[in-house]
Amino acid sequence: MKDLTTGKESKLILQFATPMLLGNVFQQMYNIVDSIIIGNFIGKEALAAVGASFPIIFALISMVIGFAMGATIMIAQFFGARKMDRVRHTIDTLYIVMFFASLFFSVIGIVFADDIFRLIQLPEDVMPEAIIYMRVYISGLVFFFGFNGTAAILRGLGDSKTPLYFLIISTIANIILDLLFVVVFKWGIAGVAFATIIAQGGAFLTAIWYLNKTHEVVRLSIRKLKFDREIFKQSLRIGLPTGFQQTFVSLGLIAVVWIVNLFGTDVIAAFSVVMRIDSIASMPAMNFAAALSTFVGQNIGAKKTERVRSGLIATFKMTSIIAVSTSIIAILFSRTLLGVFTDDQAVIDIGQQYLYIVSSFYIIFSTMFVFNGVMRGAGDTLIPMFTTLIALLFVRVPLSYFLSQKIGETGIWWAIPIGWLLGMIFAWIYYLTGRWKTKSVVKHEDEPLLKKIIK
Repeated sequence: MKDLTTGKESKLILQFATPMLLGNVFQQMYNIVDSIIIGNFIGKEALAAVGASFPIIFALISMVIGFAMGATIMIAQFFGARKMDRVRHTIDTLYIVMFFASLFFSVIGIVFADDIFRLIQLPEDVMPEAIIYMRVYISGLVFFFGFNGTAAILRGLGDSKTPLYFLIISTIANIILDLLFVVVFKWGIAGVAFATIIAQGGAFLTAIWYLNKTHEVVRLSIRKLKFDREIFKQSLRIGLPTGFQQTFVSLGLIAVVWIVNLFGTDVIAAFSVVMRIDSIASMPAMNFAAALSTFVGQNIGAKKTERVRSGLIATFKMTSIIAVSTSIIAILFSRTLLGVFTDDQAVIDIGQQYLYIVSSFYIIFSTMFVFNGVMRGAGDTLIPMFTTLIALLFVRVPLSYFLSQKIGETGIWWAIPIGWLLGMIFAWIYYLTGRWKTKSVVKHEDEPLLKKIIK
C-alpha cells in the first residue's frame, strides 16, 4: 500500500503510474500478439474479425468497468481517511458484483453474437471468424473481471506494482499459447481466444493465491464475502457515470465500425491494426490520469486539496512530453509499425493515412484525460461522462459519417481529433469552475463552507 498524501507530487505520480503503464503495456500485448499472429498466420479476414469484435466486447463489459473505477475511487478516499473497515467492505462488494456480472454478460455475448454482427453490417467474409472469436473470448469474462477487479482494488490502495508482476507472467504465457494453438495445432482464430482466456485465468488465480498469503487487506475468501448495500449504492453513484462513459465509448466505436464496414475488408483490417497501435499510444495518458485519480482521491480523503493542482500540473507536463514523442514515432515509422501486423500493402497504405492524421493530435487526447482524471479522483464522474458524449457521440460519430461521404475513409480519421479537441475544452472549462471539489464520498466538517465558497 502506498500513501500518496505526503511527498513530492510529480515523483509520487510517476512512481505510481509507471508500474500501471508497464502493466497495461503487457495487457495490451494480449491483443497485439493476437493481431500479429492472426495477420501473419491466418489472414486479413481474421484480422478484421478481431477488430470488429473489440468494440462489441467492450460494450458488453463497459458498465462493469465503470463500477470497478467507482470502487477504486472509494477505496482511495477511504484509505486516505484511514477508514479501513470501509475499505474491506468495498473490496468484498466489488468481488461479488464482478462475479455475477461476468456470468450475465458471458451469456449475452454467446447467445447474441450472430445478431450483433449482422446489426452492424459486418461483411460476410469476416462474419464466421468474428462470431467464433467473440463467443470463445466472452466465455472467459469471469477471469477478465476477476483480475481487473483485483488490480483496481490494489490501485486504490496505492499498489500499482503487484498487478504488473502477474501481467508479465500472463503475457509470456499468452504468447507461448498463441504460437502453440495457432501455428502448431492449427486451431485458427479460436486458438487465439483460448490462449487469452487461459492466460488471464492464470493471472487472476495466481494473484489471488499470492495476495491471500501476503496481503493484510486484499484477501479473497468466498465464504467470508459480505455484500454491503450502502457501499454498492455509493459505488454506483460514482461508477455509473464512468460506466455510461465507457458504454458511450463502446457504442461510439460500434457506430464507427459500422461506418468503416461500408468501405470493405481492407479498410476494416487497417482500422483493426491502427486501433492496436492507438491502444499503445493512448496508454500513457490513460494510466497517468488513473494515477492522478488515485492521488486526488487519497489527498481529498486526507483533506489536502491544495496538493491537487500541483499533481495536475506535474501530470500534464509528463503526459505532454510522452504524447509528442509518441506522435513523432508513429508518423516517422508508420509503415514499419503497420508491417509488423500484415504484409498487405493496401492495408498498410490505409493505416499509414490514419496514423498521419490521428497521431498528430495525441497531446490533445492526453490533456483531455488528465483533466478527467482530476474529476474522477474527486468523485465527480458525471463530467467525464459528458466529455465523452461531446467528444464521441455528438461529434465523432456524426462527423465521421458526414465526412466519409464527402472524402472517403479519410473523413472518419479526421473526425477523431476534432472530437478530442472539443472534449478537452469542455473538461478544462469545468475544471476551472472548481465544483468537482464538493463531490468527495468522505465528508469533512468544513464541507458546507467549501460548498459555499465554490458557489
